[in-house]
Amino acid sequence: MNMDVESGEPFDRLRLIRSSNVGPVSYYRLLKEFGTAKRALEALPDLARGGGRRRPEIASAETVAREIESVQQVGGKYLFHDDPDYPAILSELRNAPPVLIWRGNISLLQNPSVAVVGARNASAASRSFARQLANELSEQGMTVVSGLARGIDTAAHEGSIQHGPVAVIAGGTDVYFPPENQALQERIAETGLLLSEQPPGTEPHARHFPFRNRIIAGLATGALVIEAAPRSGSLITARLAAESGRQVMAVPGSPMDPRSQGCNSLIREGASLIQSAEDVLELIRPIDERMSRPMPSEPQSRTKPAASPIDRPLVATNRQDQEAKIIDLLSATPVTVDELIRQSHLDPSDIQLILLELELAGKLTRSAGARVALSRLH
Repeated sequence: MNMDVESGEPFDRLRLIRSSNVGPVSYYRLLKEFGTAKRALEALPDLARGGGRRRPEIASAETVAREIESVQQVGGKYLFHDDPDYPAILSELRNAPPVLIWRGNISLLQNPSVAVVGARNASAASRSFARQLANELSEQGMTVVSGLARGIDTAAHEGSIQHGPVAVIAGGTDVYFPPENQALQERIAETGLLLSEQPPGTEPHARHFPFRNRIIAGLATGALVIEAAPRSGSLITARLAAESGRQVMAVPGSPMDPRSQGCNSLIREGASLIQSAEDVLELIRPIDERMSRPMPSEPQSRTKPAASPIDRPLVATNRQDQEAKIIDLLSATPVTVDELIRQSHLDPSDIQLILLELELAGKLTRSAGARVALSRLH
């Protein structure tokens, strides 16, 4: 299914998510508060002023119209968070992407899936193992999800290419990164599925990759890491998978090889040791069977249109004092929202509204695990 995005609510949703400082969490919060994207857009100036910013940068209708035209030109389509084709497993994330752009076979998102990630500078042996393992998993009906990076990601896509891999990319679906994977990327669009949270033409930057990694982790029942240095981005995917309640798996390696240190550490910390595709299937299949039972989608339930406008005022009489208290508790180091609630002794709904205002004003950043921090520009 593909919504008509050129008018009405879908068009307004695109304007909302493309507006400055509106991330997934604030997007869902705004829809919950105001019922429709149109009402949320109308409320943005007042909310940003509440956070100390005069005028928010709201995406213009012209900008969004150009994006829609670009998506159509590259053969892409939009997938919104409440579309029937939106995968239930991804919607469990608190910061699930409100909209994705896709090319290929969207039905692959309904299959049981496993993420396979690892080092960009992987050894020849590990690349060969990743290729073989991905092929065997896909032959057994598992959809292999990865990030189309060099090394292990590329090998995983190559191994599963005949059965439809899913590639989540950091830039636009029409941008080839790394450049040498252009042919592979187009092949995936033919046999599998390309997914991106970014509009066409977006060049991938460092800030985009953690957002891509959360989608990879969110789409899969489990995440398998094959070679990873101690500070590898693959370990971020593994951490996000663990925080989302997914199965974390790792292939052990030589303690003499720095590329194996991350995997060996994961195993020491409780990740399942993997030596074959059968090891993965034994862990994943029972989970998939349980998850195949119908479950409510959290982001969808959060964003059902409100029956009526908000009864309580948006700005409390003591809002300035409350905001000052929250700012005093925040720093550049991320802290959980639950910790703010405990230490501030304020009503959780008031805290959420203050955080929303600060985010829209550009003073707050959000990270995985429902953590927030003051923006470095603050």
